[in-house]
Amino acid sequence: MTHRVILRFEIFPELARDFEETWSEIGESISREPANLGQTLVRDTEEEGVYWVLTDWEDEPRFRAFELSARHVVHRQRLKPYRKGGGMNVTEIVRHIVPASAA
Repeated sequence: MTHRVILRFEIFPELARDFEETWSEIGESISREPANLGQTLVRDTEEEGVYWVLTDWEDEPRFRAFELSARHVVHRQRLKPYRKGGGMNVTEIVRHIVPASAA
């Protein structure tokens, strides 16, 4: 069952552009992980400096292995200067409904 990791990034507003560029570079690297199924960066429209990352993984054990890997520690260190707060939730997709037009 697919696992979706939801990350909340609270970014110093004056660093938002640099954060987006750095995240894009890191996202490209993560997209090459065999168990990664894709990711999306979104900017909150109501809270300045808040971003959300939605990233899907084949399963939780493979995500956790990546999360603890040395290469991911490097990613986190690169993002650290931009963050003033945030959080992470690991979720399991129960059901995904595609638009009727796509069926």
